[in-house]
Amino acid sequence: MHGVWLLRIIFNLHFVFAFSQAGFGPHPLPDLYEASITELQAGLARRDFTSFDLVQAYIARIDEVNQKGPSFRAVLEINRNALKDALVADAERLLGLSNGPLHGIPVLLKDNIATFASEGMNTTAGSFALEGSVPPRDATVTAKLRRAGAIILGKANLSEWAHFRGNLASGWSGRGGQCTSAFFPNADPSGSSSGSAVAASIGLAAVTLGSETDGSIISPSSKNNLVGIKPTVGLTSRAGGTSIIPISSNQDTVGPLVRSVADAAIVLSAIAGRDPRDAFTLAQPARVPDYTRALQQGALRGARIGVPRTSISGRVSAPIAAAFESALDTLRGLGAVIVDPADLPSAAEMRASGNESIVLDTDFKVEVAQYMAGLTRVPTGVRTLADLITFNSAHPDLELPPPFFNSQSTFIQAEATTGKTSPAYLAALAANHDLGRTRGIDAALQTFNLSALVLPSSAVRARVIVRPPDAFAFAVPLGFLPDDTPVSQANPTIASAPGLPFGLAFMGTAFSEFALIGLAFDFEQATHVRTQRRAFAAAVPKTQLADVIGNRPGKGLRAK
Repeated sequence: MHGVWLLRIIFNLHFVFAFSQAGFGPHPLPDLYEASITELQAGLARRDFTSFDLVQAYIARIDEVNQKGPSFRAVLEINRNALKDALVADAERLLGLSNGPLHGIPVLLKDNIATFASEGMNTTAGSFALEGSVPPRDATVTAKLRRAGAIILGKANLSEWAHFRGNLASGWSGRGGQCTSAFFPNADPSGSSSGSAVAASIGLAAVTLGSETDGSIISPSSKNNLVGIKPTVGLTSRAGGTSIIPISSNQDTVGPLVRSVADAAIVLSAIAGRDPRDAFTLAQPARVPDYTRALQQGALRGARIGVPRTSISGRVSAPIAAAFESALDTLRGLGAVIVDPADLPSAAEMRASGNESIVLDTDFKVEVAQYMAGLTRVPTGVRTLADLITFNSAHPDLELPPPFFNSQSTFIQAEATTGKTSPAYLAALAANHDLGRTRGIDAALQTFNLSALVLPSSAVRARVIVRPPDAFAFAVPLGFLPDDTPVSQANPTIASAPGLPFGLAFMGTAFSEFALIGLAFDFEQATHVRTQRRAFAAAVPKTQLADVIGNRPGKGLRAK
């Protein structure tokens, strides 16, 4: 009964708040395709609209394009408590209890980030094998978002098992089907945080979170005209593998995919920090900086930016190469000193190395079993990697449909590993640190006295630079493929086409996020590439805040 009365009190406060002022102010309502966190907070503070309106509008936008119309399949599930949570956020705001810039802001989470099962959302990595499974708690990053006042809107589709199963298309999962880009019909959205990226690109949520082991934030951000942060491993918690479905504790990290550097800084400030459940986070500085303080134009003035030419040459198309050279001119014009070349001493060895596969395969077999052992309930009975392989083979209609009927090669390879105490694993892990950090990114930064490295995002490969846990990467929009680009087919999506976006990546050493946010912000403010081209016309949802303001709950409100 107490819950029912509390909900009624909240609703009455919201009713007075919403109908007294919302929707009648002199300010134009923000376009949800592009709206920033700051713009949304300004409108909420002025009572131009409510968080309830925001959630309604985003749900309507998802309904327009997710399985209808262009059918992007970017969103798997909506949080059935999202509207109630919005009512609470509105009442708190009315009472002066705002928790900061994310208060009342809707967020989509990649479907490997745990949420309480009581909200009706699954946490499955896109696999039917984990449908109905019950995590013991929210992921730490989820809990941090809630404490910051954010509203968990739902779960985003992904490349199944974070693209670590075998020969699958980016953006495909058994539960979600094939996610596609909003910049050309049926185009590859890039993985594995594909649903998060597509959703953010067209305003299906104000904020999305993804995860990266090997390019899964940087690549989809770049290919969907977004800003993405791949934080240093250990800056954002994975909760020791118990609340983020793991691939590798040595490489997994959680970060934002958003539409501006400012939004990325706001979100990172909320989700970063130490967590006793994740020992990797204890390596970070004791206090999380306010990353929004790095949002200063002029940050590039005097900064020494290196160009790792051997990591770029022959790895990007002519239009991307031309845009990159133009970006270097822009950086120079903003006062940066471009050091070209500034190559990683270990670049050739990293490209030839097979160490990453040894580490990831071994970590996955061990850590996925640990994750499943921590689940409160697994209706399918799957508890190990061997169980996963068996489940998929027993359910080919769900998990092995054409053209993916032979898509468990990575699982099978990982199952053959012999554990984290094997000499091969220990040697590969040590070599990764040596090649990536000691003789890799840190060596280049120190040798050339650099603030950061810069290269096209499409040249960022784990074996070149991103792999080391000590590395940090930041992607910003750089350009779009020309209108005369031939359409290049891939099975079952389109690999290249007119208007597809690409990005620029800034790279730094461990925990250098604050400095690089300033550099990326300076470049973004000088170029505003994202706003130069929108998604194709049918891809853009029509619903805006004006369509939902006033369409609020009436006397029939019930507590469920």
